[in-house]
Amino acid sequence: MSHASTAGDAAVFAEPTVPVGAGWTANLSLATLAVFMAFMTPIQILLPLQLEHIDPHGKNDALSLVTGLGALVAVLANPLAGAMSDRTTSRFGRRRPWILGGALAGAAGLSLTATQHTVAGVAVGWCLAQAGLNAMLAGVTTPVADRVPLTQRAQVSGWTGLMQSFGLVLGALITTLLVTGVRSGYVTLAVLTVVLALPFVLRHSEPPLTRALRPAFDARAFARSLWVSPRQHPDFGWAWLTRFLINLGNALGTLYLFYFLADAVHYDDPGTGVLILTVIYTLCAALTAIPAGVLSDRLGRRKVFVVLCSLVMAAAAVLLSLLHTWPSAIAAAAVLGAGYGIYLAVDQALVTQVLPEATDRAKDLGVINIANSGPQVLAPALASPIITHLGGYTGLYATAALVILVGGLLVGRIRSVS
Repeated sequence: MSHASTAGDAAVFAEPTVPVGAGWTANLSLATLAVFMAFMTPIQILLPLQLEHIDPHGKNDALSLVTGLGALVAVLANPLAGAMSDRTTSRFGRRRPWILGGALAGAAGLSLTATQHTVAGVAVGWCLAQAGLNAMLAGVTTPVADRVPLTQRAQVSGWTGLMQSFGLVLGALITTLLVTGVRSGYVTLAVLTVVLALPFVLRHSEPPLTRALRPAFDARAFARSLWVSPRQHPDFGWAWLTRFLINLGNALGTLYLFYFLADAVHYDDPGTGVLILTVIYTLCAALTAIPAGVLSDRLGRRKVFVVLCSLVMAAAAVLLSLLHTWPSAIAAAAVLGAGYGIYLAVDQALVTQVLPEATDRAKDLGVINIANSGPQVLAPALASPIITHLGGYTGLYATAALVILVGGLLVGRIRSVS
């Protein structure tokens, strides 16, 4: 369903009441698929392969360095792009210019990464890609809060959330089966990032922001706004912390999956193993995300679903900590996927209900997204010493289970959402 510009400036900031159609949801999902395919495929497959070729003996530290620096860029780029998006007065709206511009910049960064032959060069290319992709992410996450009514929000969030997993599956299929070589994998991802963003950018208009309503931008005020006071906005703070911990646990479990299969499970082809586990994970997530979203919308309840998904995900991490076999990895992927599917649908709907100001939706969602990218900075710093000094992969996955469980239980502190 295409949203034509509506009369009246209030449409820009008003709480949405008109349901979105299947076409709108599908095209936003394609754009979301693009950004997460470009994010996750390099982290899970291309970067490990590229860095293993560059520095076989220091591959773990090199991967930690590159992904950590990239995530640090993401922490800054996402809310900054969101704040600028909130203030964009283009006749094409506030979000679509950032979706397209971010896609083009991210594609350029991926293409640059493909040509590098040193760890430093890979780090520079990946940081540039992260800057562009996070500008795009700021554009694709906010339309749910801008345009989707509360009674439809978890269902739509289920579809867009699933694209995180589908992005890795599609990226893994492309980089392991359809194209050969790391460089061609990066270039193919770069092209698809732009192509998949175009349907939403070209087909769905949005109310433009007039210059009279544009909030003033001050660099110091923006820097201060990155800190949303938990005392003034406690529900926002608890929602942020819940997401941070669940994503930290998930990052601890998935960042070293390629090396886990190679070094602990001794799987012959860890790249294919990652693909198989990701397909299982995604199918199970697909089975739970949309039904959980529909049920959450109908009941008007969010928190109980977040608690449920944390219990399920923690159980999968415990399984991985106890058994380092291929069958146990398959079982854990299925359980983890089922739990994460619930999380993707319901938690995104929940956070849109605790945003402090309608005028700063994209910036505030950018701050929330720090809870997605921040763990990518912290997880490498935690994972490497845990693997080395605290029980190897058993210690790593036990830690992941504990962190996920604590994150899920803290959602109970949110008061304004059922």
